[in-house]
Amino acid sequence: MKYKLKEIYYTLQGEGTYTGHAAVFARFTGCNLWSGREEDRHKAICQFCDTDFVGTDGENGGKYTAKELVKTIRSLWPSEDQCFVVFTGGEPGLQLDDVLVNELHDQNCYIAIETNGTVLLPERIDWICVSPKANSDILIRKGNELKLVYPQKGMMPSDCASWDFDHFYIQPMDSAAVEDYTKQAIKFIRANPQWKLSIQTHKILGIL
Repeated sequence: MKYKLKEIYYTLQGEGTYTGHAAVFARFTGCNLWSGREEDRHKAICQFCDTDFVGTDGENGGKYTAKELVKTIRSLWPSEDQCFVVFTGGEPGLQLDDVLVNELHDQNCYIAIETNGTVLLPERIDWICVSPKANSDILIRKGNELKLVYPQKGMMPSDCASWDFDHFYIQPMDSAAVEDYTKQAIKFIRANPQWKLSIQTHKILGIL
């Protein structure tokens, strides 16, 4: 099997629990909630995605076997210590499988995934972050981190507050109204301390 990657790069995690941690990001192509093409956005389930996950033309993008992909990921990590890799997309659950997970663990990688929660995942993923989207069938309701982009019509915090996660985050939607959404999120969290604020620090800092 060949895995299709839009890009693979070394950076800092900008969101959620691991904000500020060095990480290798591996972005798979493809998603089940939007084609990634602007001409299809009007009929997408997720209307607000701002990520380019089409094609394999990004940094270190291409088609890889499991061994090739893990070798590339490890080559970007600056030491022989455990590598922290974050799989994202698109929807990484469409491609990440047991073969790749096992190869990563064999090469001393700690595996995190950022998923929309609509597809079942292989076992032994070390850190599961679910970002639920309105009008989708959420299958993954247990994990380490739930990160709700806010506000979303049709997906309120109360819809997922009872799910089994260690951390619950509200992340203001990146748009022209992000300042207002951030104020709304802060007000909500003050009234509902189960939730914490996640902001996209990588955008504020101007890093990938």
